[in-house]
Amino acid sequence: MNSPLPVPARLPLTRRRLLSATGALGLGALLTGCGADDDTARAGSGSADDAGKGGPWSFEDDRGRTAKADEPPRRIVAFISTAAALHDYGVECTGVFGPSEPIGGKPNPQAGDLDLTKLTSLGRAWGEFNIEKYAALRPDLLISNMFPPPDLWYVPAESVKKIEALAPSVGITGGRVSLRQPLTRYTELAQSLGADPTARKTVDAKARFDRAEKTLRAAAEAKKADGGLKVLAMTGDAEQMYVGVPDSYCDLNYFKDLGVEFVEGEKSDEFGFWEFLSWENADKYHADLIMVDNRSTALPAAELAKRPTWSRLPAVKADQITPWSMEERYSYAGYAPVLEQLAAAITKSRRLA
Repeated sequence: MNSPLPVPARLPLTRRRLLSATGALGLGALLTGCGADDDTARAGSGSADDAGKGGPWSFEDDRGRTAKADEPPRRIVAFISTAAALHDYGVECTGVFGPSEPIGGKPNPQAGDLDLTKLTSLGRAWGEFNIEKYAALRPDLLISNMFPPPDLWYVPAESVKKIEALAPSVGITGGRVSLRQPLTRYTELAQSLGADPTARKTVDAKARFDRAEKTLRAAAEAKKADGGLKVLAMTGDAEQMYVGVPDSYCDLNYFKDLGVEFVEGEKSDEFGFWEFLSWENADKYHADLIMVDNRSTALPAAELAKRPTWSRLPAVKADQITPWSMEERYSYAGYAPVLEQLAAAITKSRRLA
């Protein structure tokens, strides 16, 4: 996939910003001119307490590639929600890339509990990945999600060879699988990097997730017994509304397994994540509850409200809308509140037709 999920394959070229640091620099120049010694690069960037112990490290990712190092990587650079997931397990990153700016004055949900002041950002927008900054961090490992493999999310395809030449990379898939898969894989990855699976925070997060799963399943079953409740997941931009294809998204796929009834958007392009609708056709589907993309790249609520067809939707008029954390961090700590929120929204919503 070569564009952000809100508008796959239809972004205007103005959003495909040129990298700020590729220029005519060769790989050797980047490495020799990075300007940070090893001790400086390590400061504040270690993983869990046990990282670096136990000799050689390796991890096979969801592309079937095995990343290797003489010891568990410490200078880790990751996509923003990936770094947030690792943080939940006690594994800290040095640098991040991807959307991290506040939304409406509040912390970006994709950043989880990260302290962004302690992290180097290589770029926030699609197509922005500062290779010079990346090299200066002397990275041991690059990690990102995939929707689906083999492309690493927010790693520019035109620069991937230069980027991957600087450090091994790991990709975890978040498309066309159940949420259970990336949750398991990030747990495994974090443990390989030194995370303690018996840490109280980790154990409590998993227990909360398990309780939330039961609550969501019960809420979905109760609505089904009461005649059903149709849920639609969407995002939007100035030109179009995008209806999610549930089987393509790991969270929607998983929610379906728990009994949530979704509007099944039809695949509009080869990527198969969305059905593209003009705003004039926003009422194509009936929905009792609408999940609205909560990312900074999505059309905000104030702009949605300016579109008459949106305002006339039954679920909107009934105020039966809830945030969709469609790029939530893949950790149990990240997803437990998401399940709780959706369960609460389903419980309080009523069938509208």
